[in-house]
Amino acid sequence: MNHDFLVEARGLHAWYGSSHVLHGVDLLVARGQTLGLLGRNGMGKSTLIRTLLGHVTQREGRIALFGQDASKAKPHQVARLGVAYVPEGRGVFGNLSVRENLVMAARRGRDGRNEWSYERVLDTFPRLKERLGNLGAQLSGGEQQMLSIGRALMTHPELIILDEATEGLAPLIVADIWRVIGEIRASGIATLIVDRDYRRVLAHSDRALVLQKGQVVLEGGADEVAASPALAGYLGV
Repeated sequence: MNHDFLVEARGLHAWYGSSHVLHGVDLLVARGQTLGLLGRNGMGKSTLIRTLLGHVTQREGRIALFGQDASKAKPHQVARLGVAYVPEGRGVFGNLSVRENLVMAARRGRDGRNEWSYERVLDTFPRLKERLGNLGAQLSGGEQQMLSIGRALMTHPELIILDEATEGLAPLIVADIWRVIGEIRASGIATLIVDRDYRRVLAHSDRALVLQKGQVVLEGGADEVAASPALAGYLGV
């Protein structure tokens, strides 16, 4: 196992029932690196994320997280290792206030890091500061997404996984989310991004991986992938 990689997945296969979704995927994320995960809908992106996180139990292959074997790890064990997940659909607690959603997640990082304090998260998301007493269910979709990302940051992760972070949001909110993704990247947290706006994903990534039918069909530096003549065909654009 290579300790330079936060994620080292080799030969991943995954199934939902009898449906074989991933076919021998390799995925590597180095410390502080941002990886863009691209592909049309139904090509295995969310399944790959859910397999890494331990949500998909019908899986084969080897997963190492932070140099530790996590091939059979459960989701809570993956989270404790230092992986934060911002799921598609946001997953905020609707019956808790904004403040409660944030504070309940707070914990120091693996090495005692504490730079993403409650105050810093609120400075990063001024809209949340104005709504601290509101329940999660009373927030707009964009505010819920900000809360979901803020909550993830307060766990001081080594790696944050963003699955469709801007899906269905208004353009101004989308711009704000990408600003924050830039800040996360600049702060040295490794990031795995899935988003429909492939141009923005590539602009914010160091490396990129393109999936088609559960297999990696294109990978490399983000600039290299962006310039590939094959990209448009794989993404259907």
